[in-house]
Amino acid sequence: MKKRNIKFKKRGNSSLNKLSLFQKNDGKFSKKCPLSTKNAPIIDYKNISLLKKYVSDNGKIISSKITSVSFTKQKKLSREIKKAKILGLL
Repeated sequence: MKKRNIKFKKRGNSSLNKLSLFQKNDGKFSKKCPLSTKNAPIIDYKNISLLKKYVSDNGKIISSKITSVSFTKQKKLSREIKKAKILGLL
């Protein structure tokens, strides 16, 4: 019997083979910021219905990675949520 010298087979060049913890995924789904669109609601501590969407059941502020809110809007949103909590509105 002949011994085969095939150690590693080269697979097709698909995007799944390139995935790594430290590489960006090319096919990543990106979503636009819901608070930066036209006719977007104003972020204010008095707008409780808007603030409740971005707070979990435990009272924690939901991350911008999950909600896809931009960095500047996330900072403003968290500041207004904290104000509403201090005033007892949330």
